[in-house]
Amino acid sequence: MEPDASMSVAARRTGGIVLVVLATLGIVSAVFVVRRPLMMAVPSCTAGRWHGCFDTFNGTVLVTVAALPLAGLAAWALASLRSASGVTPSWRMSLAEVGIVYGTVPWVWMILLPGDESGAVLSLVPLRDLLTMDTVQIVGNLLVFAALGFLVPVRFAALASVPRILAVAATCSVVVESAQYVLRLDRVSSVDDVLLNTAGAGLAALASRRWWRTAA
Repeated sequence: MEPDASMSVAARRTGGIVLVVLATLGIVSAVFVVRRPLMMAVPSCTAGRWHGCFDTFNGTVLVTVAALPLAGLAAWALASLRSASGVTPSWRMSLAEVGIVYGTVPWVWMILLPGDESGAVLSLVPLRDLLTMDTVQIVGNLLVFAALGFLVPVRFAALASVPRILAVAATCSVVVESAQYVLRLDRVSSVDDVLLNTAGAGLAALASRRWWRTAA
């Protein structure tokens, strides 16, 4: 193997390790910050009760954190299968696929939990709801499809561009907001949620720019 090729492989491997470490540190830090609310859901979740665990934000976050080892195991299994088949880069592809699911499904689940509005509310005026959102709501909306925006271009060369990521995120957000309204979940289906979800995915995509997959 040529020296330049060896250095390139080593650099990619190092970048992948750094990415995993940073993601793990981020999750651990977030859990530490919200540890007290999460502890409120422990009795219900450990007892396997739906109410108080899967139907609450705290319970969903707790289950997501508890599932982290399973996500790591799934990534390892996928990478091992790919390596055995000679598919490369096996680890990057596997981590990206598992990360997209692990980092997106819990957010979508929480969005589709019943809210406290008196019926389904549709808000189509841009920026009207944004002006009334608190910091937690804004940050939460930015994070909904952040994992998707960060990892999709790492996994799929065909989607490795900001406009395409924005289009994918906007489509997913519209589907989720429409589901909120159609299912009558007593939540506000807002165009501002779509804008924030899309913006979060776009910013996350820019953050992963150096790891984007390129066509062979």
